[in-house]
Formats: sequence, C-alpha cells, structure tokens
Amino acid sequence: MTDPFWVGIDVGGTKVLAGRVDAAGRVARVVRLPSGGPSAPVELLEQTLTEALARVCAGATPTGVGVAAAGLVDAVGEVVSFAPHLPWRDADVRTRLSARWGVPVALENDATCAVWAEVEHGALVGVSDALMVALGTGIGGGLVVGGHVVRGAGGMAGEFGHMQVVPDGRPCPCGLTGCWERYCSGSALAMAAGPRFGSGPAITDAARADDEGALAAFDEVGRWLGVGVANLVAAVDPSVVVIGGGVSAADDLLLVPAARALRTHLVAAADRRLPELVVAHHAENAGVVGAAVLARRLTQR
Repeated sequence: MTDPFWVGIDVGGTKVLAGRVDAAGRVARVVRLPSGGPSAPVELLEQTLTEALARVCAGATPTGVGVAAAGLVDAVGEVVSFAPHLPWRDADVRTRLSARWGVPVALENDATCAVWAEVEHGALVGVSDALMVALGTGIGGGLVVGGHVVRGAGGMAGEFGHMQVVPDGRPCPCGLTGCWERYCSGSALAMAAGPRFGSGPAITDAARADDEGALAAFDEVGRWLGVGVANLVAAVDPSVVVIGGGVSAADDLLLVPAARALRTHLVAAADRRLPELVVAHHAENAGVVGAAVLARRLTQR
C-alpha cells in the first residue's frame, strides 16, 4: 500500500506548476508547463492543468488535489470570479475540475495558498500575527491574525497588489491604474531592468555580478516593496512579514532596499517594534504546497 499523497497545482499568469506533496509538506515530481496567459481559451488552460496532474501522478491516484489560482476566489472556494492574468471569469472551477479528475478538489487564491504553506510547514509555524507578500507576475498576499489565515467576508482578502500607490499611474491588467504590482513584481523588475536581460533569473544573476543596471532595477523594485509593506504594517501591525513568490529568490538584493524603505515610510518607525522581514521557506513551490495542504484538510475532515 502506497502512502497517501496530495497534488498542488499553482496556476499563474505565465506558468502552471504542479507537484506531488506528502503529509509533511515535502514536494516531489514537479511539473512546469506554460499557462497561456489571459488570452488562452479556458478549455486549453484546463487541459494544461489535466496534463500537469497526469504527469505528476504518473499513474497513481492522489487523495485530493488543490488548485492555487492567481485570481479572486469566492468565500466557499468554488468560483474564480476574476483573474487578471488568466482567462477564468465567474468560472465554477472547483466543481468542473473535480468532475473532470474524479477526486476531491480544493480551490483557493494562490497567495492565500502560499500563506497556508508557510503556516503549516514554513516561516510562519507558530506565528500569531503575520503578513505575506508574494511577488510573481503580479502581487498576491495574505494575512494571519490571531493564528488564523484571514480570507475576508467574500474570500478576497489579501489582494494587496491592487492597492493604488500612484494615482493615474501605470495601467494594470486589472483595469485600474497605478496599482502596487505595476511597480513591485516580476513584471515591474523586467520593466525596470530593460530588455537586455531576458528573464528574472538573468536579472538576478547580473545583479549578483554587480551589473549596475540590474542592481538599479532591484533597488527600485525593493524600494516600492518597502513603501507598500509600510502601508500594510501600519494597518495590521504584524510581527513577521514574509516575502514569497519567484522574485523572492533574489533575497537580500530585494530585502535590503525594502527594509530601508520600510524604515523611511512607516509611521513612527523609530518608536515602534519593526516586523521581521524574511524570505518564504517554500519560495516558488509555496502555492503548490499550500494548495496541497488545503486538499489534505478537505479530505481529512
């Protein structure tokens, strides 16, 4: 008899990342496929998820599957109502995928899944009050208050990326302008660095090699990260702020300018306890692990 396992599938604006996850949060057999972005047909996206699931399972049957969606998920975890980087609109994703795959499916916002990964198996184990900011194509986020992951009345808490930080600023795929994620995200880093690097990891490698343009890009994005985090800390006063998502792999290249900006922009910074600013334990796999955690919780009720 094989040990039970769950599959987490993280559906982002540029990639689908799926992994086989055990009860201890360990990830194996990871599969990465392109998501197709917001213009891809819904059926093509869901075929991609099905292919990723099949490749991860390799003929075995998971106990359950969790889907981490880069969009707004309703309070009961059934519907993706809006996803600026994906084609789902008011889509009953959980029911449709559960019927398609024949296993229980949990559905949640990708950044909320990342919070669950850190709460259960990472930087937030035992932490009562915390904030997470997940930097990918855009920005997601989540809150832990009194030891509980906060979803909000409609299930949509933590959409920090769409706080307006620059009135009449850069246009955002969400339809608004001046959103935080236009100035602080993987997309913003690529814009700040210019086209000569080609990818986020290439920008990070260049910055570690002291390339001035790459360092300036991280300084700009890190400064905006600190500005936004200062606003959030003023609102909720966490003891820990976890930075996750693919961009967090840059570590101190991002955190040093962010910490500097946090001290500059947070009200009464010199007279209060500043939160610890740390990188997520699970980094790019956080959505996968968190989605699997929720699938495990669903199937063990």
